[in-house]
Amino acid sequence: MKAVISDIHANLEAFEAVLADIKSQGLDTIYCLGDIVGYGPNPRECIDLAMQSRICLLGNHDQGALFDPEGFNAGAERAIFWTRKMLESSEVRGNDRRCEFLGELPRQHREPGFLFVHGSARNPLNEYVFPEDIYNQRKMERIFALVDRYCFQGHTHIPGVFTEDLNFLAPEEIDFKYTLGDQKVLVNVGSVGQPRNSDNRASYIVLGESDQAPGKTTITFRRVRYDFEKTIAKIYEIPDLDNFLGDRLRDGR
Repeated sequence: MKAVISDIHANLEAFEAVLADIKSQGLDTIYCLGDIVGYGPNPRECIDLAMQSRICLLGNHDQGALFDPEGFNAGAERAIFWTRKMLESSEVRGNDRRCEFLGELPRQHREPGFLFVHGSARNPLNEYVFPEDIYNQRKMERIFALVDRYCFQGHTHIPGVFTEDLNFLAPEEIDFKYTLGDQKVLVNVGSVGQPRNSDNRASYIVLGESDQAPGKTTITFRRVRYDFEKTIAKIYEIPDLDNFLGDRLRDGR
């Protein structure tokens, strides 16, 4: 069994709550799909915790913290420049190690039948795959053609399962569980630090063996409550972080 997390976005309260939930289930293997930093007030602390993951991938905000950000809106860009300043400070112990860690992150990870990316199989760093993309047959067919069996991704912050016959299954529709079969699927694990599907709880998934179908892998979507008001207060105190980045945490948007 392993936990798959993504899009922490420097939200320490959410990350710690998710790690506690993972530990409570007896799991010690964590795959992180990127975007450890960006938007939130605790980039250094979140990088330190992400270093404990078995596998950690590069997200577009992680890359933006090291190089010039591309395609960011004004608020996101200000946040990433502030993040970079926090990581470049020579007065803070451990920053060299943190920047080295981000700089060495891979863009994808493969195991037999499994692909792990931040964005998509076609563009691991930057491509969004939204639920409404099931109506964009050409896009989805091109992405599925690059997937052997199962692909796990983040980036949109919206959890759910995309099937090869172009359906999107929200966690609530499938009672938060899905058993992998012969059909190709794309699985969005949601966001730890900034969920956007109108649910303010942190999101991640657990991969484990099915009780009903031995030998099959089951995905369980987990939602975890955390003290988002504490995170919001921190954001309000930092002039370079827009208040909206905190306000949206209440509504999960």
